[in-house]
Amino acid sequence: MPKINGNEIRPGNILDHEGALWAAVKVDHVKPGKGGAFAQVELKNLRDGRKLNERFRSADKVERVRLDQKDQQFLFGDGEMLTFMDSETYEQIALPADILGDRRPFLQDGMTVKIEYYGEEALSVSLPQKVVCKVAETEPVVKGQTAANSFKPATLDNGVRVMIPPFVGQDEDIVVNTETFEYQERA
Repeated sequence: MPKINGNEIRPGNILDHEGALWAAVKVDHVKPGKGGAFAQVELKNLRDGRKLNERFRSADKVERVRLDQKDQQFLFGDGEMLTFMDSETYEQIALPADILGDRRPFLQDGMTVKIEYYGEEALSVSLPQKVVCKVAETEPVVKGQTAANSFKPATLDNGVRVMIPPFVGQDEDIVVNTETFEYQERA
């Protein structure tokens, strides 16, 4: 694996640091009045989600890790495990449901997701950025409320609560952003 200098770390880089895999979340380059410059890096552990703030000087060497991404299809979930199938080899893998965190409700049967692997170990699952959901419950439109740029609360068929424009009614399909949990458009 290639080693990089401490000042070459960028957000999104995956690093092998202190025997664990870390993702660089935020990087600030600091040039104090006294002493040498350094990079203040906020790291997130890919295995257990811990956070760490670390200083790297330009002379420090860190190992940059490349993760393999594979498209896999979601088959089914049974309790705490989710089963995915590789689209090319048809091999199946079972992963804990908490790997998705709060985005779990957006996972739909047959959905193709990207799974990042380090060797044979699956580290993360990323959903498509936009998902179509049905509005299960919302308030009726109040006349005269549509003139302003206002939003009303709605519960989707997967149980997630989002804010939607007043013209969207119950049982309509909408597109939701899985990263920000926000309404995008009508489906």
